[in-house]
Amino acid sequence: MVSSVTSATDTTSSAAAMKTSLGMNSEDFLKLFLAQLQNQDPLEPQDAAAMLDQLSQMSLVEQSFNNNTALNSLLDAQNSASNLSSVSLIGKDVKATGNSISFDGAASTNLQFNQTVSTASNEISIKNADGTVVRTITTGALASGDASVAWDGKDSSGNLLSAGSYTFSVNGTTSTGSTVSATTYTSGKVSGISFSSGTSTLQIGSTTIPFSDVISVTGA
Repeated sequence: MVSSVTSATDTTSSAAAMKTSLGMNSEDFLKLFLAQLQNQDPLEPQDAAAMLDQLSQMSLVEQSFNNNTALNSLLDAQNSASNLSSVSLIGKDVKATGNSISFDGAASTNLQFNQTVSTASNEISIKNADGTVVRTITTGALASGDASVAWDGKDSSGNLLSAGSYTFSVNGTTSTGSTVSATTYTSGKVSGISFSSGTSTLQIGSTTIPFSDVISVTGA
């Protein structure tokens, strides 16, 4: 009995949603179809094939609408599951695609990146929120693959910078003199989660990153 009531309720809701979206549902169409039959000229009746074609088209429209509704419901459920999963990352260290740095005003932070080839030297440029370069760090040779360089939070003059969000880029020079750009990562401990428009955003200090950009997670 409960199942029958639920099914009837779902059907009613679907019909109401279809009418709101398209201005007409299958019930409205059948009413118009019957009115058309009742008011047709007996001497020139409607073509049976054309009438069947109308019914077929309405059935296809209804089926397409129901499929889209079911797909949207599935996507909503998937987003909800993703949001719940992201909550478990609070307190854990993550690495994600991006070039943001969250500096707390005191502790050094690691700048993580990946070089596709070995380099003889590298130049790391750190910019503030205004896009001004505040520090340039030069390193020696690095092998291809993931690398990490510590930044003490100081500018080029040795002054400790204020807490906030910064960005960085890494350009390396190979032994043959070619210049290569590294793939940079945003990393740090997740301090909070926010949800907006059905998506999860992770808070790492003063920096935010989409949950979908996370590459790896470490921590208990």
